[in-house]
Order: sequence, then C-alpha cells, then structure tokens
Amino acid sequence: MAATLAPALRVLEGRAIAARRTFRSVVVSNAANPLLYLLAVGYGVGAVVDPGEAAGLPGGSYLAFLAPGLMVAVAMQLAAAESLWPVMVGLEWQKTYHATIATPVRPRDIVLGHLGWVICRAVLAGAIIGVVIVVFGVIEPLRALVAIPVGVLVATAFAGPIATFTALVRNGEALTTLFRFAIIPLFLFSGTFFPIDRLPDAVQPIAAVSPLWHGAELARLAALGAPTTWPAAAHLAVLAGLTVVGGVAAARVVGRVLRR
Repeated sequence: MAATLAPALRVLEGRAIAARRTFRSVVVSNAANPLLYLLAVGYGVGAVVDPGEAAGLPGGSYLAFLAPGLMVAVAMQLAAAESLWPVMVGLEWQKTYHATIATPVRPRDIVLGHLGWVICRAVLAGAIIGVVIVVFGVIEPLRALVAIPVGVLVATAFAGPIATFTALVRNGEALTTLFRFAIIPLFLFSGTFFPIDRLPDAVQPIAAVSPLWHGAELARLAALGAPTTWPAAAHLAVLAGLTVVGGVAAARVVGRVLRR
C-alpha cells in the first residue's frame, strides 16, 4: 500500500515544498477572511436580522448559523482555487505535469497528490477557522473539531470535478468564468448565509443539489447538533460520491491530456 501511494506522496511533497514561501500569507488570509465575514456578516447583517427569525435558526442566532456554513464555504473556495489555475499551470502554461510523468509518477498519482494537497489545505483552513469561531464563543471547541472533516469532504467533492474541467479547457478565461458564474453563486446561495427555503420555489431544487449545501447541512449537524433536511447518510453519500467520481474522471482526463 505504501509503495502504491509513494509516487502520489512525492507529488504532495512537491506542492508542500513550493508552498513554503507563501505559508505565512496563507495562514494570515485563512484567518483574516473568515474573521472579516464573521464581523461584517455575522455581526453586521446579523444585527438587522429579525430576532424572532434568528432564534428559529440552528444555533439560536444568526452568527451561530453562519459559522459552520462559512467553514465549508471556505473549503469549497480553496478547493476551486487549487484545482483551477495550479492545474492549468501543470498542464498547459508551464507543463510541469509533463515533466512529472517523465519520472515513475503516473497521471493518477498526480491527481491523488493534488487531492492530498487539497486535503492538507482544507484541514489547515478548517483548523484556523475553527479557532476563530471558538474564540468568538460561537461553537464549542470539540464541535468545531468535528466539523473540520466535513470541510475536508466538501473540498475533495469539488476538487476532482473542477480539476477535470480545467484539464478539458485550454485558456484561463474559462477558469475565470467558472469561478465567477459557478463558485461565487454557490458560495452565496447554497445555504451559507441563509436557509435555502428563503429562495424562490423554482430555485430551491437547484440549490439543494449543490454539494456546498450538503456540506453546510452536515457542518451544522456537527457543530450545532442541528437536524438536517436529508438524512446525514444521504448528505455524506453525495459528497463521497462526487469525490470518487470526480477523482476518477480527473485521473482519466489528465492522463489523456498528458498522452496527446
């Protein structure tokens, strides 16, 4: 097993070594972004939310409702950022993936290493955000810790499909378009900032198929003990299924691109 994973671990190691130069800025941004959201949205918008409405939200306040959703939403954005431009750099702009497969590393090892790096980033981001929201007194430390794996699963559910998309396109404009018209709307309308039952009836089924919504539901279950709209096993199955299918698709498409 260790020998099978060794090439993927080398890919993961390479990403970690390359990231050492920006480690401090990554930690600062992972702490600053959720802090700003909690202050601006949790306290700012939360101050004008009807108290009766807020009391009916999971956690009993708008801030408590926001915090778990923010944990998984940041994981989605992180996975998207890691699976768009860095993958394009490897396949098209600098062709570092082509150099990599000149070694014993295979395309599937590249994808596994990429997913491993996304997991590491998601754990780090989740831990930092968890500390922030615990300091704010929103969630108990143990519950914040339990919510971190949910963010990791959301990250992997997005990483594979987005890496597949990146491998299928040839220019950076498509990546910007995906981020602008898919990732940002999902961030805003998948239950992070308000329950999806506040959306128009025609839009609610679309929001309900979003992997981020499934993650937000699970995160609130883990962090607040809030009941989920679907059974927890169903939410887990959606995210795990996307992780497996997306990873397999990414490995096949990346391999095809590297062999052409």
